[in-house]
Amino acid sequence: MGSEHHPVQQKGIYHNLPTFDPSIQNLTAIVTGANGISGFHTMRVLLESPDRWSKVYALSRRPPPKEMMALLPETQRRRVQHVAVDFLDEPPKIAEAMSAANIGADYIFFYSYLQPRPPPGAAAWSNAEELVKVNSALLDNFLQALTLSKITPRRFLLQTGAKNYGLHIGRARTPAVESDPQPTHLEPNFYYAQEKSLLAYCAANKTSWNVIRPAWIVGAVNNAQMNALHPFAIYAAVQAQKGEALFFPGDWDAWQFEAHHSTAMLTGYLSEWAVLEDKCKNEAFNSQDTSPLSWDRFYEELARWFDVQKCVHPPEEDLSKYHEIVGRAGKETPMGYGPPMVSRSLFSLVDWARDSANKAAWETLMEDSHGRLTDNPFDDPEADFTFGEAALVGLGSLSMNKARGLGWTGFVDTIEAVFQMYSEMAALGMLPNMKVNKPKPLI
Repeated sequence: MGSEHHPVQQKGIYHNLPTFDPSIQNLTAIVTGANGISGFHTMRVLLESPDRWSKVYALSRRPPPKEMMALLPETQRRRVQHVAVDFLDEPPKIAEAMSAANIGADYIFFYSYLQPRPPPGAAAWSNAEELVKVNSALLDNFLQALTLSKITPRRFLLQTGAKNYGLHIGRARTPAVESDPQPTHLEPNFYYAQEKSLLAYCAANKTSWNVIRPAWIVGAVNNAQMNALHPFAIYAAVQAQKGEALFFPGDWDAWQFEAHHSTAMLTGYLSEWAVLEDKCKNEAFNSQDTSPLSWDRFYEELARWFDVQKCVHPPEEDLSKYHEIVGRAGKETPMGYGPPMVSRSLFSLVDWARDSANKAAWETLMEDSHGRLTDNPFDDPEADFTFGEAALVGLGSLSMNKARGLGWTGFVDTIEAVFQMYSEMAALGMLPNMKVNKPKPLI
């Protein structure tokens, strides 16, 4: 029986979530990449329902850090079994590790991902061919290992993302719709290779699949290099420490752009719904909060959260002061026509993080925390601030019509989700504590 026959529920800041037939019990799941934002938070979602999900196997090279697992109650931690595997190993070795752990899986959620570092100064995801090589291997090796282990799930869920639509390449149709053709002619994209492998596996093993495509992901884990909003909390905390205002690196168009984010917990709820609904099998779904957020409104809260006394400086109006980045045009874009997109940058977050005065301010915050703030992102500015810069470019939006048409109604206010993320990052030793105890939701 589908979830539409049951009332929706509220869980903290998450609203209108599905409920399921109580007869669905004692399921087991494999969650790969359980150390990452998406894998960890989907695991959290499953663990909230002990009758439905009796066991979660977390497959990754290393177990989730103790600090992250401490965010979960002991009753949930007991139902997680970590199995150490490296999906770059040969399939027989992966299969051997799974067999030794006695794994059985009704459902599989695949989030394993490797981000090879691009050349110094190059844009995020610019090393497309290397991304394809590494990430295709992760999934292909695992799929072969499943066959060797004789593990066939009822549903295999693969998470990809908004880059499926070529939004990172140039001008694309917006909002992006799941039926939009993939612009495979523009440049290599490991999402396409992974989808092809997954569909072939499911056809050969007579099982079903889902693909989930989030936008910028919101959620707290120890490795935050791909967390696009983490750098802005660091920036705000340091500017407050120095007694300086918050400045926005982009122009007025970027300042007022309605960005869409994908809170990892909400995407986890959507992913659970997708795999448990028969009507959702063999379908791809976008995932975003349905809570548009401008930098204007985000900066206002950011200043309040970290007590930036000089508050927010509005964007520079003199366009001659910006560095312009001109994108591809015409046939080299996902749309196949039209002028290039132009983004403007007043300063680089990476360069800001290289400034010794800012590093010193952060180290003062670390000293003042008496051991609570332990992470120093200024040790590697290129790795820890690059994705913050990437998030400044307006990349359009993702349509949620398909999931909504099939009964999905989940929602979270992104401002509340970011506040929760920063609170948990403080608990993980990654950020100083905020100066307020709750956010102002966009209502």
